[in-house]
Amino acid sequence: MDAPVFEEFDPAIGCDCPGCVHLRRVAPHSLPVRLGGHPAAHGARRALVVAAAAGAMLGASQPVGAVAADLRPERPAAAPAADEPDAPQGSRAPLYGGDRPRGNREPAAAATTRAEIINRAKQWVAAKVPYNMGKFWADGYRQDCSGFVSMAWNLGTNEWTGSLGSYGVRIKKEELQPGDILLFHNLTNPVNGSHVTVFGGWTDYTHKDYLAYEQVRPNTRKMTTPYAYWTHSASYVPYRYKGLKTETGGGSGGSAATPFPGASYFGPGANNKYVTKLGQMLVARGGGRFYTSGPGPRWTEADRRATQAFQLAQGWKGSGADGIPGPKTWDYLVNGKGRDIPKAADSRGTPGTVGNGSGSGSRAPAFPSNAYFRPGQSNKYVTELGRQLVKKGFGKYYTKGPGPRWSESDRRNVEAFQRAQGWRGAAADGYPGPETWRRLFS
Repeated sequence: MDAPVFEEFDPAIGCDCPGCVHLRRVAPHSLPVRLGGHPAAHGARRALVVAAAAGAMLGASQPVGAVAADLRPERPAAAPAADEPDAPQGSRAPLYGGDRPRGNREPAAAATTRAEIINRAKQWVAAKVPYNMGKFWADGYRQDCSGFVSMAWNLGTNEWTGSLGSYGVRIKKEELQPGDILLFHNLTNPVNGSHVTVFGGWTDYTHKDYLAYEQVRPNTRKMTTPYAYWTHSASYVPYRYKGLKTETGGGSGGSAATPFPGASYFGPGANNKYVTKLGQMLVARGGGRFYTSGPGPRWTEADRRATQAFQLAQGWKGSGADGIPGPKTWDYLVNGKGRDIPKAADSRGTPGTVGNGSGSGSRAPAFPSNAYFRPGQSNKYVTELGRQLVKKGFGKYYTKGPGPRWSESDRRNVEAFQRAQGWRGAAADGYPGPETWRRLFS
């Protein structure tokens, strides 16, 4: 029988570790098979070639696949959780295609803004770029987790989890802002658990969950994720890109990329893109509870109340907390300064309520976690969710209950509620997230 043919890849041109340097010297002369990727993976690949040859000689005595399987690199002993991605990452390499630098020259990482980082990440999410450690997207970046972050940070090269940290500075959890990353590099075995995500912002004031932009199988996704990750949580390290533009300009507040437009752009009757941006920044800083829709370009009372809550959180009083953003408020929001908007309080100062602008409010329990609402789960939060759905008029799919065990009836009722908000696609999948929970209990 014929021995199987293996597809091989060129070794990474840009890697200057001793293994890759040695490989570039000897590969054309001494290796019968071109081995791609990083030298750390070559042993396993040589084992596969030997196993294939042995299988060809053994014939029917033992299948080639059986021999090769025994020689593959060891995988994690525990099965991954349902939401944990299977996302190994490739080695360091230049961009692929027309932008690929000649020889070992690599372009310097370009300066960028937080908004640009998130917008680039969103482009891959919208395109549903398929995960593939051996392929490159149209922009030249590799379609794995570290290639995705290399793209979002606009590095000009395809990095891997072992090198991404050199482009950033370590920060603390409480310093995380959209555009930063959470990086886990397994030093002892890089293919076992190593992963990286782009931080998209906290989902609420508890800072227990965040929006993660990441490249996983089957394709790029944006997903509410427990901090720091589903597994290996203690091993993830927050980093901030060194080339981030955070300078303020002209004493007017704001960033060089988004200067303060002027007070006339905000207030009753205003309708423009800066109102939308203001609302989005306020939601990212804990102001989401003030919005029942949007944020959008038309100024509303929700914008004023969210702005005032942010100003009060900084300790400002009087005209400094009138709910209309000035240069200082804008500067704090754009550059991630100051304190987030705290948990709401009712007229007695009791935390944990959602205000209605009149000094009263109804108590809204904190969103527990996405993990409580999955097939096979049974807990008090499912019951609480079901009762609130019925109260809101979205309980028609219950034939009994609601009860503590998650069922298809729960999912269909949640989906009906989500669709009533005008959401479609993945936003109306029937599984509650922080925003569904907030609206349901408001």
